[in-house]
Amino acid sequence: MTTTEAVNGPASYFPSIEKKYGQPIGHWLGLLQQRGDAKHMELVGWLKSEHCMGHGHANALVAHHKALQGR
Repeated sequence: MTTTEAVNGPASYFPSIEKKYGQPIGHWLGLLQQRGDAKHMELVGWLKSEHCMGHGHANALVAHHKALQGR
C-alpha cells in the first residue's frame, strides 16, 4: 500500500500556478530572488502587475520564497 501525503501551505498552489502561467515554480522563485530584499507585499504587487498573476498565487509564491530565505 502506498501513502499519499497532502501538500499543505503555499506549495498546495504550485500545480495550478504552473498550469495557469505556463512556467515551473523554479522560474518564479528565480525571478523573486532577483528582486533582492523587497518586502512581501511589494513582491506580491510586482507579480500581479508585471506578470498578471492573481493575488492568491502571487502570495503563495512570495510566502514560499521568503520561507526558503528564512524570513
